[in-house]
Amino acid sequence: MTKEHQDTYKSIFEACEEGILVVNKGGTIVMANTACNNLFGYKPGEMIGLKVEDLVPPNVKISHIKDRKNYEKHPSPRQMGKGRHLSGHKKNGDEFPVEISLNRAQIDGIDHTVAFIIDITERKKIEEALKRSEEQLIVYAAELEKRVTQRTKELDFTISKLERTNAELEEQVTIRKKAEEETQLALSRERELNELKTRFVSMASHEFRTPLSTILSSASLIERYVDVGTEEKRQKHVDKIKSSISNLTAILNDFLSVSKLEEGRVELHKEVINLNEMLLDIIDEMSAIAKEGQEIKLIFDNDRYYLYSDKKILKNILINLLSNAIKYSEPGKTVDLIVEEKKEGVLLKVSDKGMGIPEQEQKHMFERFFRASNATNIQGTGLGLNIVKKYVDMLEGSISFASKLGAGTTVSIDLPNNEPETTP
Repeated sequence: MTKEHQDTYKSIFEACEEGILVVNKGGTIVMANTACNNLFGYKPGEMIGLKVEDLVPPNVKISHIKDRKNYEKHPSPRQMGKGRHLSGHKKNGDEFPVEISLNRAQIDGIDHTVAFIIDITERKKIEEALKRSEEQLIVYAAELEKRVTQRTKELDFTISKLERTNAELEEQVTIRKKAEEETQLALSRERELNELKTRFVSMASHEFRTPLSTILSSASLIERYVDVGTEEKRQKHVDKIKSSISNLTAILNDFLSVSKLEEGRVELHKEVINLNEMLLDIIDEMSAIAKEGQEIKLIFDNDRYYLYSDKKILKNILINLLSNAIKYSEPGKTVDLIVEEKKEGVLLKVSDKGMGIPEQEQKHMFERFFRASNATNIQGTGLGLNIVKKYVDMLEGSISFASKLGAGTTVSIDLPNNEPETTP
């Protein structure tokens, strides 16, 4: 193998965002990429020569040695972690949940074991959150059933009173009707909560499973392309892994943002912002994910307009809107970011020429988990615009949109600017 090829393989090895360990038959670590060093808290080169058992919790070292020896006797590609709780042991003693897949590879004619390691701490947090939500819904359903039973008893009592006296007929009928309406309302709310739970679990399960499956399959396939001339195929799978990880990160960010907003843990930190400078930075950042031929065009006449607002929240709003415009537009289409100065503030518009939203569905635009029927094949959580609206409300602004099926969508953000116009 030429030095050029060795450098290429090393670059791919180091660029991979999963931790990768190469272990010899004696269980000694002979290679570890940067992601693996960061995962376990070691400096570059420190892991070389360690036993792989140094990376597992002390209480499972003995059983791990036995498992490793069994694997050496019967090596085969396998995924670890399904139905089991695996943990890694960092240099500083901290433990964290992991998912591991094992494969065999020959290095200089000698068999080695290659381990792909993923930190699943955030996934565990989401699973625990889902579990807690389900338990809360079960408790709510039980309480609601008790309330319905109580309401039924009250209705029976009302009916008996009606039978005893006709003089109070009109009043008692009114009471019964009111009780029935309250019961129906309670049942309707229960059905709504159950539907919300079902949609959340279904969406989370699908959106996590798809990128994780892509990561696993691509990571496994990379090993097969070791011959000269297969660099393009390897890079294709590396790109798939990076894209899937990016999708997972976006999904987790949506979940965490919703959680923080619901719990009131998002605080405002207003400052004076050079709006033109900020928008150019955002456009530069978003251009990296634009499709082929797509261009984000800033339409703003004032390059020294200063807005008093929360820079981080405003950036999150615009990145979300621009991401949607890019995602739901075809390659080669232009996305416009338009800024209009107003007497009391500023109007920001993100306009695309994409697929648009069916008119009959537009009333659900800012609802949690809503996804238009013509966008079901495009990845997303249905949380983005719901989060954006909450952010806009925090900034004491307003949000609106106009959309036509097949002709595109324009989302407008009207923000106040209460700080005196002074140049910083």
